[in-house]
Amino acid sequence: MTLDQYRSHAKVYFDPLVAIAIRCRLTPNFFTLAALAASAVAGIFFYLRMELWGVLAVAVNAFCDAMDGAVAREMKCQSKRGDFLDHAVDRFADIFIITGIFAGGLVSWQIGVFALTGVLMASYLGTQAQAVGVGRYYGGILGRADRLVMIMVVGIIDMLVPLSFFGLSLLGWMLLLFGIFGYITAFQRFAYVWRKVE
Repeated sequence: MTLDQYRSHAKVYFDPLVAIAIRCRLTPNFFTLAALAASAVAGIFFYLRMELWGVLAVAVNAFCDAMDGAVAREMKCQSKRGDFLDHAVDRFADIFIITGIFAGGLVSWQIGVFALTGVLMASYLGTQAQAVGVGRYYGGILGRADRLVMIMVVGIIDMLVPLSFFGLSLLGWMLLLFGIFGYITAFQRFAYVWRKVE
């Protein structure tokens, strides 16, 4: 997961926001549920082909997704229930956003389903590592943070310069890569866990 490597560098920027959130008595679950709402709104905007608003909603989702863990760590209130809620919400968010993109006709449904299944398989094998006692594994070529940044960047470029290569829009190529890299990531995580368990 390329962007996950820079989490410690981003901490300095989030610390003041975390302090404000705690003073305002905003809990980690507040940010988790806000992330869920933002992803649902993003999916609706993409479905309606309102890409700018969809990208902005994805940005809100990414921000809230980063804040929930940061606030939990600062408040020292991390729990299994909060972790479970966070991962469940992340999967719903993936479904809402990607489905919104292809259900609205911005990308063919075939590519959309390929992307969605690749993303969900990669995520499933990451959490399944924890289920078999290896611990949550975030390794692999493409993680959730990478996907969110790609959606925002490609979504903006697609609005400003709507290009098509070999019959696919930029969003189409992006989701195709989500599918390909999602399955590669799933295989990488499977191989890692397989080596760790007996």
